[in-house]
Parts: sequence; structure tokens; C-alpha cells
Amino acid sequence: MTISERADADALAAEHASGLRIRLIDDIDEHAAVRTLIEQVWRTGERNPPVTADMLSAMRAAGGYVSGAFDEHGLAAACLGFFAPPAERRLHSHIAGALPRTRGSGIGFALKLHQRAWALHHGAETITWTFDPLIRRNAYFNLGKLGAGVGAYLPDLYGTMDDAINRDDITDRVMARWSLTAPASVAAASGHPRLSSIADETDAAIGLSVDGDERPVDGRTDAATVLIAVPADMEAMREQDPRRAADWRLAIRRTLGALIAEGATVRGFDRAGWYIVDREPVDRTEFS
Repeated sequence: MTISERADADALAAEHASGLRIRLIDDIDEHAAVRTLIEQVWRTGERNPPVTADMLSAMRAAGGYVSGAFDEHGLAAACLGFFAPPAERRLHSHIAGALPRTRGSGIGFALKLHQRAWALHHGAETITWTFDPLIRRNAYFNLGKLGAGVGAYLPDLYGTMDDAINRDDITDRVMARWSLTAPASVAAASGHPRLSSIADETDAAIGLSVDGDERPVDGRTDAATVLIAVPADMEAMREQDPRRAADWRLAIRRTLGALIAEGATVRGFDRAGWYIVDREPVDRTEFS
């Protein structure tokens, strides 16, 4: 079985497990439905839509990726991406979102595997996307569930965003880099995520921790391996205590962001809320 055939099989298995149907979207009316779905997920309204139907149609006409997942009620999730410079053989996944009614279905995983299989058939070797490093579930999903690595830390990438999720927060992001044929990615696609635990890091230094009031506490970042904590629920914190959320944003920038800028490797993410970062040179084959 070729890598593309295996990717197709893994994608189909994840789709069946989710209970939804995934397919590419090329119709302008369905592109309008994707716009509406993304507005609902990000709670932006029509004043400042993240995507528009005509943009999605242009993206597909140019060979980009726009997919939707459907349940008995209609479109329930969507994902879209466009190609990077040809020499990089890379697809950049710009937005993926799902309605609340799909929660627990595994549709996010299924959409990414559908995108991976499609990308492999179109000559891409890597998929990149950005995520908020302070959102625990996203960090685990990207680095653990999918087996992706970290390519860069991008301060205030999108500027001020007025949707209900970001709430005018500084938009620092991490660039996930998913090498589609790397051992960790292949294993994750077949249901074997990359599991990481700080219990195994007995010699690591704590570069950032959480105190009893869920505030960031700086530590040491000069060890070979550094552990960086994130709060339990950053989204709720943004709503309830914007100042404390801002403190976390700057704390993660000066620790995780600085380490990545220096060339450190994010080796994994413990679901309890810790990045595991190696400052010493490591074999990056799995993450490239």
C-alpha cells in the first residue's frame, strides 16, 4: 500500500467514525453556506467576515482546498487551505471550524485526515496552519492527536480581531508544521497519537508555571529541556479577566516564543497543560 493509499484509508475510517460525510465544495451556494458557518463559529457577524463565498470560489478555481462535512441537518463543518510557493510543496490550512452540534464526533480529526490525503494526491509534502498556543485543546490536538510539529512563533500575526473568540486579544500564533509522511504523522493518522508526559522529564526546568490564582509565574529557561505551562481555559479567562489573559499572552511570548526564536524544538504537549521544549539539538526528522 502506498502512502497515499494508506492516507485515503485512514481518512475514510475517520470519516466513518465521525458519522458525517466529507467532500470538496465547488458550488457558489455551498461556498456561501461555508461563509455563514465560519461566521457562526467565530461569532463575527456580517460586518467583518473571515471568508466570503466569492473568495472561496476563487480559491477552488485556483486549485485550493475547500471541504465541508455534512450531517442530516446540512453543512456542519468546513476546512479551507491554499498552496504555499511551489518549491515548498506545502499547503497552508487557513481556517477549519465546526458547529457545536458536532462536538465529540471526531469531525475535526476526520477533516484534517481528508485534507492530508487530498494534499498528498496533489503533490504536497507538508501542511501548515496557525493556532493559539494558549488554548490547551488545540495544542494537544495539533501536536499530539495529529503528530504535527512547531515551525515558528508569530507575534501578533493577525493584528486586532473583533470576533467573539479573540476579543481584541493580541493575536500571537504558533505555526504548526505537519510533515505528511513523517513517522509521527503516519502513526497519528492510524489512531496512534504522540503522547507526552512531564512525568518523564525529571531533569527539565520549569520555564513558566501557573500559581494558585491561575496567573503565570516565570521560572528558568536555561536548561536543556524546559516545561512551559498554559492556563486551563484561556477562552473563559479572556471573557472573565482580560487583564490576566493579557498577562498570559505576554508570558507565553517571552518564554515559549523566545525559545522557539532561538531555535528550540517543541517536542510535545502534555494534556495536563505543558509544552515540552528542547533547547539542545535534537533529531528533527519527525517534526520537519
